[in-house]
Amino acid sequence: MDRFWLKWYQEGVPAEIDWTQYRSLTHLLEESFRKYAERPAYACMGKTLTYAEVDRMSQQMAAWLQNRGLKQGARVAIMMPNVLQYPVAMAAVLRAGCTIVNVNPLYTPRELQHQLVDSGAEAIVVLENFAHTLEQVIAHTSVKHVVVASMGDLLGTLKGAVVNFVVRNVKKMVPRYEIAGAVGFNKMLADAARMKLTPVRLGHDDIAFLQYTGGTTGISKGAVLLHRNVIANVLQNEAWLKPTMSKQPEGQQLQFVCALPLYHIYALTICALMGQRTGGLNLLIPNPRDIPGFVKELSKYRINIFPAVNTLYNGLLHNPDFAKLDFSSFLVCNGGGMAVQKAVADKWLAMTGTPIVEGYGLSETSPVVTANRCDIKEFTGTIGLPLPSTEVEILDDDGNVVPFGQAGEIAVRGPQVMAGYWQRDDETAKVMTPDGFFKTGDIGVMDQRGYTRIVDRKKDMILVSGFNVYPNEVEEVVAAHPGVFEVACVGVPDEHSGEAVKLYVVRRDPNLTAEELMAWCKQELTGYKRPKHIEFRDALPKTNVGKILRRELRDEKPAVPAASH
Repeated sequence: MDRFWLKWYQEGVPAEIDWTQYRSLTHLLEESFRKYAERPAYACMGKTLTYAEVDRMSQQMAAWLQNRGLKQGARVAIMMPNVLQYPVAMAAVLRAGCTIVNVNPLYTPRELQHQLVDSGAEAIVVLENFAHTLEQVIAHTSVKHVVVASMGDLLGTLKGAVVNFVVRNVKKMVPRYEIAGAVGFNKMLADAARMKLTPVRLGHDDIAFLQYTGGTTGISKGAVLLHRNVIANVLQNEAWLKPTMSKQPEGQQLQFVCALPLYHIYALTICALMGQRTGGLNLLIPNPRDIPGFVKELSKYRINIFPAVNTLYNGLLHNPDFAKLDFSSFLVCNGGGMAVQKAVADKWLAMTGTPIVEGYGLSETSPVVTANRCDIKEFTGTIGLPLPSTEVEILDDDGNVVPFGQAGEIAVRGPQVMAGYWQRDDETAKVMTPDGFFKTGDIGVMDQRGYTRIVDRKKDMILVSGFNVYPNEVEEVVAAHPGVFEVACVGVPDEHSGEAVKLYVVRRDPNLTAEELMAWCKQELTGYKRPKHIEFRDALPKTNVGKILRRELRDEKPAVPAASH
């Protein structure tokens, strides 16, 4: 196809990238370990690991996984926030020849069980704060090997002991659990020191990640990301940012802030993988919701690359100490995961002097598809241009390309597009065109330069602070409450999270309260999926065949909700 947008590329950005230069992600990571051995690679809570240390520990852990009998292609779940053990475990699983299943550590037992069962995970690395969730479901899964990490594991003997004491005994952040045969992270590394890693020959078509995303059916599906998909997106992002990253004085290491969770593909690709490929230092933030603590960490570093979602940028702007920081080292502030609001972008530019460069992507595309040029002077309100080696079309309902300025479904073709959904050929067929385009479900308008603006969602998906919430899953949970007759779940605008979950409920039990339903949802749904508003109705709008019309509810003028939390 005619990639007419190439003429609008920033000078120095190539039209194509060569993802074949690496045999696998392991090849890419091991090159960085050798090339940047003495450099600091990851920093967290005042402790830094060098590339050589991550190399050594990940080799040991990979040997341990092999020693446990895990074969090439076996799935290993990682259920941790941004702590130093995460990059070690990520590299280890790949080096052992296995596939990573990223798990949100805040999942409820129901959500965790589905993901572990669906992926067929045989092993899991979990932070002890969340081990009680695993304990409740492990008997119903294929998981045979459990490594339990603690916050203090890699912080040094004295500091680690202090941190663990505070987390366990002062803050009471580790609920009691009992998992037979579980091994501590440091014990695993000590045991593995006597083991030898058998190198695994991985190829482009081996599976690197099962990145779970919701589905219109309400069933969470694993996007199959092959080694070549993720390599391609790392190189695409690097190519896009290179003219700007090259402004860093020679000899000065690039510094990335990794506040977005590494179990989310955005942070995984931009921070952990691209950061490592470029020999950067990644500052890991375990809890970005603690804005004062986050700002304190930022004050200790000269950050160059700052990926974040709109809600995080907004939270920082409202912290008085953030305004006192030195922003002169900022090179690129990437916005993704959810729409960046103009008001937030304008305030960010005024305070930091650096515009938010908005992009667009999905779990299914490893993730980045488009981005604005990094040399923009102000917020554009678009999702930018297709990345190198990427094609984007805007399609009508019959699969035909629509004229410029006309709305249609955004479709993507490129080396970063997933191989399909894990063991769900029917779902894969729904989103892939015969000529290899992935239909995103988002509605956009493209102009004559190739810049695209998102105008709506084809799906009923709700986007809360960059996380996908699928109404069917929420409705299924709520409908299981004995006091509920019917329920519809929609997204409503929210100034903090972009969108919030709202329920419209027809009661079976006339005494059912919003508070009871909120408590029910708290048991079954992780935080961002829980309703913020509940409105009780006598009836819900339906089609003539009885299908609830979510869109009609969404388009209504706002009513005063029965409860808002």
